[in-house]
This record gives sequence, C-alpha cells and structure tokens, in this order.
Amino acid sequence: MIQKKICMLGSFAVGKTSLVRRFVHSMFTDKYLTTVGVKIDTKKLVYGDKELSLLLWDLYGEDEFQRVQTSYLRGSSGLLLVADGTRPETVDKAIELRDKTVASLGNIPYLLLMNKCDLAPQWEVSPERLRQLGQSGWKILHTSAKTGEGVEQSFLSITAMMMGGAAK
Repeated sequence: MIQKKICMLGSFAVGKTSLVRRFVHSMFTDKYLTTVGVKIDTKKLVYGDKELSLLLWDLYGEDEFQRVQTSYLRGSSGLLLVADGTRPETVDKAIELRDKTVASLGNIPYLLLMNKCDLAPQWEVSPERLRQLGQSGWKILHTSAKTGEGVEQSFLSITAMMMGGAAK
C-alpha cells in the first residue's frame, strides 16, 4: 500500500477540520472546534490499480498569533489550501502559506479549496480575484463541508496530481 501525506493549510475557521471530517467520516457538525497542533486522519482508497492510504494532516489555522511549523510539512506529497469565500483575507493567507511551503519543500501539488460555497450569496471574494488566480496557474475548486459539495472531488483531484495524473 502506498502512503501519501496531504497537509490541510489555511487561516483559522476556514473549514479544514470540517472538510476532513466530511471526506473521512461523511459527517458535518457546525460546532467550531479549534485544532490544537495537528490532527491526523487516514483514508484508504484505490487509485487506478493501486491501494493508497492518505494521511490527512489537519494543521491548526495560521493567524497573527500562530505560525505553521515547517516540520509539520516535511514529507508532504500534496497541499490542500483552504480559504473561506466570506473572508477575502483567507485567500491572501492561503497564497502566503503556499509560498512558504514552496520555499521550504519545493514544488509539490496543491489545490485551493474555496470553502463554504453553500454561503455563496455572502461571499466577499470576487469572481475576478479567483479568475486571476486561475490564470496564474492556481487550480481552484469550490467546496462545502456542510453540504458535501466538491469535497470528494477535491481529495480525489489532489490524489490524481500526487500520483502524476491531471486534477479532475
């Protein structure tokens, strides 16, 4: 069995833990639980003819008080950068975290997950901003941990990228 480590990165309260819970356990709760340090979950799946074990490292949210430890990132095969569509500054933080990770580990596959698409009417991140990011090479998927929209596709897309295929 092949193991692949995926780190979930983003600001506090963007939905990293909820996305992992939705993917691994098919559940959602709207109770906010702050991640302290790192929480690791495992999801087994089949990709082509290979059995994979995805190690999902849900890292605490980075803000002005906490910085992600680069030691948590070592050995990562892929990154899921999570932003909250209702909070534009979380996109800036995702970009900053991706840049820090590239500086530390080199280029590894990554996706930007624009979470909380169930709240799309309240989004403050402009479609133009996302279009510009897409034009500069960012692969962006819309997700909702609450409804499940885009969640499985996101994890399968990063898996395909880590395995040398194209994102789906």
